[in-house]
Amino acid sequence: MFQTFDTPADSGTGIVRTEQLRRVMMRTRIDAFLIPRADEHQGEYVPPSADRLKWLTGFSGSAGMAAVTMTKAALFVDGRYTLQAPAQVPTTVYEVLQTPEKRLIDWLAQALPTGATIGFDPWLHTVAGVEQLTSQAKEKGLKLKAVARNPVDVIWGPDRPPAPCGKIEIQPLKFAGTAPEDKIAALQQTLSAAGQDACVLTLPDSICWMLNIRGGDIAHNPVVLAFALVPVKGKPELFVDPAKVDAVARAHLTKLCKLAAPAKLGERLGALAAAGKRVRLDPDTAAWAIARAIGGRSRTIAGADPCIARKATKSPAEIAGTKAAHIRDGVAIARFLAWLDRESPKGGVDEIAAARHLEAIRAADGHLRDLAFDTISGSGPNGAIVHYRVTTATNRKLQAGELFLIDSGAQYADGTTDITRTIAIGQPSAEMRQRYTLVLKGHIAIGTARFPKGTRGIDLDPFARRALWHHGCDFDHGTGHGVGSYLSVHEGPQSISKRGMATLEPGMICSNEPGYYKQGAYGIRIENLVIVTKPEDVAGGDRPMMSFETITFAPYDRRLIDPRLLDDRERAWIDAYHATTRSLIAPALTGADRAWLEAATAPL
Repeated sequence: MFQTFDTPADSGTGIVRTEQLRRVMMRTRIDAFLIPRADEHQGEYVPPSADRLKWLTGFSGSAGMAAVTMTKAALFVDGRYTLQAPAQVPTTVYEVLQTPEKRLIDWLAQALPTGATIGFDPWLHTVAGVEQLTSQAKEKGLKLKAVARNPVDVIWGPDRPPAPCGKIEIQPLKFAGTAPEDKIAALQQTLSAAGQDACVLTLPDSICWMLNIRGGDIAHNPVVLAFALVPVKGKPELFVDPAKVDAVARAHLTKLCKLAAPAKLGERLGALAAAGKRVRLDPDTAAWAIARAIGGRSRTIAGADPCIARKATKSPAEIAGTKAAHIRDGVAIARFLAWLDRESPKGGVDEIAAARHLEAIRAADGHLRDLAFDTISGSGPNGAIVHYRVTTATNRKLQAGELFLIDSGAQYADGTTDITRTIAIGQPSAEMRQRYTLVLKGHIAIGTARFPKGTRGIDLDPFARRALWHHGCDFDHGTGHGVGSYLSVHEGPQSISKRGMATLEPGMICSNEPGYYKQGAYGIRIENLVIVTKPEDVAGGDRPMMSFETITFAPYDRRLIDPRLLDDRERAWIDAYHATTRSLIAPALTGADRAWLEAATAPL
């Protein structure tokens, strides 16, 4: 199994650990300390050795920030975690606040006296984040202080897990589509055109993409934790633990770059600063400690990580691979949904059993490398927790009259998948059918959107919400995120959300996943992955338009669709989508599974 269902530690440990933290803070002479969910590389996902926020507070979400003073503490989370966080952290100690409505600096200003010192670990905050907080703190009469050693690490002590040491593997050219030499050359051309001498890469997925390598340092994310320094001319230097590099990986890498231990990074950065080199650094993804090692912002040039945009626009080989992965995954999903419909009425299926069975089906053909994330398997009220992770303590049976939400994904060598389906267990209520159909209307609106070049995700996000808004409903998460190619299931810069400022470019892969959540009752989410297409002329139009090509194929639950709420075009789209799903998936099914798919994809 690629996932476990262990019950997290009792929230009471968070009370004890927070008091221990305060004692260390007193010795460090700081009045507050910030604990983000981050590591030195500033990626979204962190290894257990860097999951300080979870260890201290119990909160296991993928984004959040805790602030602890001598008398108060708060946990800041976004709308995905407003139900999850209070259930995981000791709320007698931590006030749970939702961003962006509540701001960290405002809470700090109320909790601290004028002149107080806020401590932070310089490796766990980005350059942009520290600069913004420094400016805000000054306005409030507060000051920031970088600590030499993280106080959480002091109290964690010898129980802290070791740093990960997954082996590097090579991503074949047939899946990557572009040779690493060409990627490096293009990056160096970007530096040359900008008059820059070097670039520091800190994001693991950027480094893996550039060098056509993958790793095993973070669960469900095939990345290598490393740093890279790319000069405008000559070989890049990869700062990576030698234990991760076997003979095959060494032969691949030494053709492309120099290898050095991570401890050498500071020395190299200092040498660049001493030589007066112009070093490019992404202030949104690089740790403040990196900028400090080069000599501060006066010695660095702010610029986006040059790999991010190129990585997001997939090569033809990556697109072909991810389409093949989605057909393979669609077969597994169909088998799972057919099994679920047969078994759930018997009353013996619970959330863990469903997640285990889906993983087993995916693994059966031998192509599965890992899950893309821990499966979100939520029945009834658990489905209303957006990023719910089932444990032995929260596990519940799928019950008649409830909805079951399953959000899952797989890592294959040729692509990454991410799909959500919401299933009626027994007879759904009229409200459930209405809300599901409203979500489906938004899902279709995104899937069928046409848009000109220059369109951003923020421009399309309302398409997914209009039907819900009309009925006084909404959802507190983005409509879609970027997806990697056998890399991270969450990938930038693109997103379809209220914060989606990056323009959508042909070849980008996004999720399309509007939802609705009724606290204490049920959750609904419908998710496909889509690829941004090249601009094409529209009959009778005067400018080319891009659109989305849907690459996920699995039936929607027809029992939850109220056709009266759909217009003719929406009904026709669903029927066409189901027909395509049937033609692509049915040939790989037999017997009862195939019969189920035929019925599930019948015209409305």
